[in-house]
Amino acid sequence: MRLSAPTITDDPLPMSFGAESDAGPVIRPEAVVQFDALLHELYPDAVRVDADRVRNLCVWLASMPAQAAQDVLDRRLRRIDELRHMLDDDCWDPPDALRARLAKLIGYLDQDEDLIPDREPLLGKLDDVLLLELAWPAFASEAEDYRDFCAYRTEHGAAGTGDEQRAAWIRDRLAEIQLWQHHMRVNASHYSRRGHAEAPFRIGS
Repeated sequence: MRLSAPTITDDPLPMSFGAESDAGPVIRPEAVVQFDALLHELYPDAVRVDADRVRNLCVWLASMPAQAAQDVLDRRLRRIDELRHMLDDDCWDPPDALRARLAKLIGYLDQDEDLIPDREPLLGKLDDVLLLELAWPAFASEAEDYRDFCAYRTEHGAAGTGDEQRAAWIRDRLAEIQLWQHHMRVNASHYSRRGHAEAPFRIGS
C-alpha cells in the first residue's frame, strides 16, 4: 500500500569515479562477494557490486572536503534511524518478509567488521551507506507510508491500539484521496461541455 506521496531523496551515489586507485582500505574479495549476495537478497534488482566499484567510491568520497564528505554520509545514515524506528514501533506492522529483510540489513549495519571496517576514518561507514542506498527501493514504499502514518498520528493524536491507529490512518487517507478525485472530476467537467448552447451569442443584427 502507498498512501503517502513519494519523497525527494539525495542524488544517488556514483558507481564509478575517475581512475581506479589503490588508496584507501583493503577490499577483501570474499567480503565483496558476501556484500553483493546480501544486497541482492535484500533487493534482487540492485546493480552488482565488485571491488573496483567499491574502491572507486572510496576515491570519490576521499576527494571531497572532509565536512562535505561527512555530510554525504550523515544524510544517508539518517535513513537507518528511520528504519530502526519503523521496525521497533509497536503501532506499525510491516509484512513478515519485509521485516526479515530489515533485520538482515540492520544486522549488517551493526557489524564493526564488515566490507570496510567501521574503524577506518571517514570511509568506515561507506559500505553501510552503499548497502542502504542500493537496497533502499526494497524499503522505500513502506518507509514512505510509515513516515506519513507518524505525521498523521502526531497531527490527529491518534488513540487506541496499533491496529486501530492504522485503520484510522487508512480510512482518513482514503477519504482524502476520494475527495481529491471528486474535485478533479468536477474541475475537468468545466472544460468538457457537451452539445451546443441553446442561445449562442450573436454579433451584429
